[in-house]
Amino acid sequence: MARPAADHPAWLRAAPFIFLVLWSGGFIALKFGLAYADPLTFLALRYLLVVLLLALPFLILRPPLPSTRAAWINLTVVALLVQAGYFAFTYLSLALGMSAGVVAVITSQQPILVGLLAPLTVGERVDSRRWAGLLLGVAGAVIVILSRSSSLALTGAALVCAVLAVFCMTGGTLWEKRHGADIHPLTSNIVQYGVGFLATAPLALALEPMRIEWTAGLFWSLAYLIVCNSLISITLLLAMVRRGEASRVSALFFLVPPTAAVFAWHFLNEPLPVMAWPGMALTAAGIYLVMKKPGVRASGPH
Repeated sequence: MARPAADHPAWLRAAPFIFLVLWSGGFIALKFGLAYADPLTFLALRYLLVVLLLALPFLILRPPLPSTRAAWINLTVVALLVQAGYFAFTYLSLALGMSAGVVAVITSQQPILVGLLAPLTVGERVDSRRWAGLLLGVAGAVIVILSRSSSLALTGAALVCAVLAVFCMTGGTLWEKRHGADIHPLTSNIVQYGVGFLATAPLALALEPMRIEWTAGLFWSLAYLIVCNSLISITLLLAMVRRGEASRVSALFFLVPPTAAVFAWHFLNEPLPVMAWPGMALTAAGIYLVMKKPGVRASGPH
């Protein structure tokens, strides 16, 4: 049974495109930022600045807080999996020598895990058409990886961190789908990034010299990651998960590596091998199958 039209605001139709562009650009911004700060230190600083940025509007608007203990727990779990887990392991894999493009390719395999686990965890059926789309997405990602094989200097630790990032984002997506509720975006963001800061700051203090070089590149990177990723992208992602199927929304991650590769080619002059283009086309075809909603029968309401 379809949701009422009121439950599908106009912005939701544009949300996948906005999310894809902003999230993919984050890998470029992150590449700049990690040149000027240690990874966990950089992440903790990002979260602290997000909380400070949200504090004034939060105090002025006084949005409602979660009304139950379960709602607080759910927000905290998603924050630990996505903000602390996914981002911390992604930053560490980059700091350990893995290129941003390869990290994007590995983390883009998250939809397969969601597709496998969704029927067991959130009771969501993944039909044969969407499975075909997911497999096309994997095939496209593999082609992109092979086309960039000369840059695949993978260390064991970096690979483990990238894989753990995939599992954390998968867990956060499924948890949000199963337990998430409509909470005011300002409340959700300030709680999640507060939890992210409290989780990452002690790790940075214990494991790193907490190096920070206050340069224009660092400020540019932080500005993009705070506004475009922390505030806009994550809010859109969680809203799309709550209002749609987790496997369909997660399939957007297949398009992140080719989009990030195109951005790096355009803005950073990084080479984009010829063989990468068929892989990106295959990925786009897979995304179309996954995201396409089933047609409505012409026989009338049901």
